[in-house]
Amino acid sequence: MKKILHQIILFFCFYTTVLAQESAIDSLRNLDVLKLNQIVLTDDDLLEDGERSDFSAGLFQYSKDEYLKAAAYNFSQTWFKLRGVDASYSTYLINGIEMNKFSNGRPQWSNWGGLNDAFKNQNNSVGLSWSDQAFGGVLGVTGMSAKATDFSQFSKVSFASTNRSYQGRVMATHASGLNKKGWSYVISASGRYAFEGYLDGTPYQSWAGFSSLGKQFNPKSSLNLTAFFSSNYRGKSSPNTDEVYNLRNFKYNSYWGTQNKEIRNSRMREVKEPIIMLTYDYESKKSIFSVTMSCQFGLIQNSRLGYFKAENPDPTYYKKLPSYYLSDVENPDYANAYLATQKLKLNGQINWDDLHQANITSGSSVYYLYNDVNEDLNLSASASYEINLSAGVRWLNGVKYRSLKSKNYARMKDLLKGTHYVDLNQYGEGNGMQNDLNNPNREVYKGDKFQYNYNVLARDLKVFTQFESLQNKIEYFIAAEGLIFTSNREGKYKNGSYEHNSIGDSESISLTGISFKGGLTYKYSGRHLLTLNAGILSRIPPTQNLYANQRVSNKLVPNLETESIVAGDLSYRYRSSDLQGRLTAYYLNFKKGIESSFFFAQGILGDEADFVNEIITGVEKRNMGLELSLSYQLNDALKLFGAGTFARYIYTNNPHIYLESESFPLEDLDFGKSYLQNVRQGNTPQQAYSVGFEYRDTDFWWFQANTNYLSNNFLDVAPLLRTDNFYLDSSGVPYINEDTGQPVTRNEIEGLLKQESFNPAFLVNLVGGKSWRLNDSFVGFFMVVNNVLGAVFRSGGFEQGRKANYPELKKDKRLDIPLFGPKYWYGSGTSYYLNVYYRF
Repeated sequence: MKKILHQIILFFCFYTTVLAQESAIDSLRNLDVLKLNQIVLTDDDLLEDGERSDFSAGLFQYSKDEYLKAAAYNFSQTWFKLRGVDASYSTYLINGIEMNKFSNGRPQWSNWGGLNDAFKNQNNSVGLSWSDQAFGGVLGVTGMSAKATDFSQFSKVSFASTNRSYQGRVMATHASGLNKKGWSYVISASGRYAFEGYLDGTPYQSWAGFSSLGKQFNPKSSLNLTAFFSSNYRGKSSPNTDEVYNLRNFKYNSYWGTQNKEIRNSRMREVKEPIIMLTYDYESKKSIFSVTMSCQFGLIQNSRLGYFKAENPDPTYYKKLPSYYLSDVENPDYANAYLATQKLKLNGQINWDDLHQANITSGSSVYYLYNDVNEDLNLSASASYEINLSAGVRWLNGVKYRSLKSKNYARMKDLLKGTHYVDLNQYGEGNGMQNDLNNPNREVYKGDKFQYNYNVLARDLKVFTQFESLQNKIEYFIAAEGLIFTSNREGKYKNGSYEHNSIGDSESISLTGISFKGGLTYKYSGRHLLTLNAGILSRIPPTQNLYANQRVSNKLVPNLETESIVAGDLSYRYRSSDLQGRLTAYYLNFKKGIESSFFFAQGILGDEADFVNEIITGVEKRNMGLELSLSYQLNDALKLFGAGTFARYIYTNNPHIYLESESFPLEDLDFGKSYLQNVRQGNTPQQAYSVGFEYRDTDFWWFQANTNYLSNNFLDVAPLLRTDNFYLDSSGVPYINEDTGQPVTRNEIEGLLKQESFNPAFLVNLVGGKSWRLNDSFVGFFMVVNNVLGAVFRSGGFEQGRKANYPELKKDKRLDIPLFGPKYWYGSGTSYYLNVYYRF
């Protein structure tokens, strides 16, 4: 009976995989062979673009590589990116299923936030090195196992207190281990909360649950059913200009105000996406077969304040700041500047009562709160087969298929005491005012969809093969991957500005790519190793970069292509009983990239002003640098360590730039080249160094201190300001420099647009803990204190593209306080994290 059951499961898994491949086709190691045994991501890690994190990008709890630990924990307080690229260039797997989102290429960490103990089983590769789970990206593969049959028996309860994103957390986990009949299960749950996080007006609430049921049929085969869900609801924080920070403080957040004496944040992010997985594994002496099927569903929604032909409710809107009243240098309004200063200092938050009163007076809502909703249904399948051809030689093959249906729309959350809202575009004219011509002047009530409504369908198929040979002196591997991607948009509304190209199906997108990589390690001796890895990789653009104005139009981005990456690294590694070290030189070259952003610009084609989508195609970048990792065991208790990187991340070409706007819906405005060549990539330190020591006592307590110096972090530039439009008027003639009476020169333009470099950050961090054994149980704690000296530093920021031509920007920059200066994020001051646990 068992043999028959095994055959049925094997046939079902194989048949499902074949169907997945046919369906998709019809629709159309870093130098170290490093095994990072456990990575524990903190619960407030890796927030979305445009948000700031107040902790690290992950803690490598067990790794002998000091540089990777420093990069993941110490450096990331300043938004440090490993090798200058973000998480979308790494592959994240749970039970073999890819967790990277179609929309932005990055994993949604909140899907398993608060379930640290349930995802402690990890197998990771770094950079281009071999992975036994996927081909991977240029940053490697992070693979997490969440199968009950992989857990030994344990129970654990922990409590945490912190002053970061949340204030408190409780977590409990129980793993049964295998019983005599081969059954096992794991359950875990946690809750996190904050009435207000580290930043002003940022409430936090999260509940998470995990369960996995496993059946070990025999030593060779097992079946696991896994389900997990993490509900996350938290307030966002605003970037601000220096004018705002100087009047308030570095914790200031403009997104909130009090209502009935309670904090109410207008920008709340909610994530509810349950995931269910079924995994079958078969392992013999010479081969391993694994297949997983997965279903993920639910929603992500982000709230926002809207207004219709009314005053902007943002307390930091430029017309409410003192700089606005002082911008007329010949006739400054000091009285109103003083009043604006006092208003921001003494209050400076959203006045919910005033918004209610405005709606009561108007009847219909001129102010309203709505959610941008994203409902995803992800169906995925993954299968891999590994065979040991001989001693030290193995061959791995795999296939991964994903299918997405993503529903996207705006939904009314709160009419703020108004009777209803009329679904109109306040910036449109004639038919352009109608968000849906099929339902003109529609009255919207709480819970109704409005503004925009569309679906994105996407599918991808990846097939990979890898061959590895491990011999006494030489280790090498070669790997290849082919991928097929298709996508299209389904518009549900007939938008008035795009009435001929908004409703119905878009043109189908079909992209393909092929990737190769390989590595060679020469072991001069047991202590000296030299490794070379190299690869040519293809990457599909995120779906958010495929359409010119995805919310309201079926128009595709011009010149859609698969991104191409050439990567390589060379490492020397030394290892002895007391000294461990690694020196790596790496090179990454990116071509055919696509970037996009939305903002309001003044000075387009002379004196035009509009809300635009900026699309940049053919982006080329080069990231190269050195990494150093050192640790020296001075004696049984004391270890010294150091780490550092010296890198340079730049744009290497002048990519093409287009503007898309509802004011000119029939065509993209071609602005030609954006002169970005040799401009530094922004928002990550390009030099970082760390030194410290660790003391471990035989009485089970330990302490670590480290100092960190991070520099060469640059402001993210506005590409529109680096086009011909910036210095040419509407007739194509260069602007005149009013100081010289001559046409502006290239030197004058470069001086005005000089890229800002942030001041270096010097951070001191402490961490320590102790554990006690009570019979067969353990109780312990550990505590982290970051930025002990309370250093104030900029962690990121961006140029505003609003003043889009030379005279407009020059006039603004000449002001004592510019109206549209850069917006920044600042790092956290002194913060702590205390965790107490009991394991039995």
